[in-house]
Amino acid sequence: MKLRTFAVPVAASLALLLGACASQQAKESSTSGAQPASSSAGAQAPQAGAVGSQAVGANPLHDPNSILAKRSIYYDFDKSEIKPEYRGLVEAHAGYLRGHGQAAVRIEGNCDERGSREYNLALGQRRADGVKKALELLGVADQRIETTSWGEEKPKATGHDEAAWAQNRRSDIIYTHE
Repeated sequence: MKLRTFAVPVAASLALLLGACASQQAKESSTSGAQPASSSAGAQAPQAGAVGSQAVGANPLHDPNSILAKRSIYYDFDKSEIKPEYRGLVEAHAGYLRGHGQAAVRIEGNCDERGSREYNLALGQRRADGVKKALELLGVADQRIETTSWGEEKPKATGHDEAAWAQNRRSDIIYTHE
């Protein structure tokens, strides 16, 4: 019982903190350096009504205009911390999961090709676990989130330069039940 009493204020505080970070996102993203090409769309803060503005019966997970259609979180080299520009994305998916009790996800951690196979598997797992922890702090039940690491085995980009590596340093949110 003590854990639940402590967890609710912590989750509420985290949600407020993440919300405050997301409001500064537009300023940060316009001044930030090179980002993966596909991350610029995923980095946008959710707009008011972004999840609820679809037609009745439409699934926002499949609406390309919804933030929920964005499923990748990108990382800096050798890092597993969620960058501020992706917190709004994580919050939106947490909100969807809270509102859809049957929904479940698998978080897949990925790395670029640099580093040993073992190191990349461990780093990919830290990345996936970090997203899971954030979702849990935002109120999603542990049983509804699975994590796995692909290390460098499932690259999004096949090049051998910084642009390709940036695309491969990511966690992907995969809905297993919608």
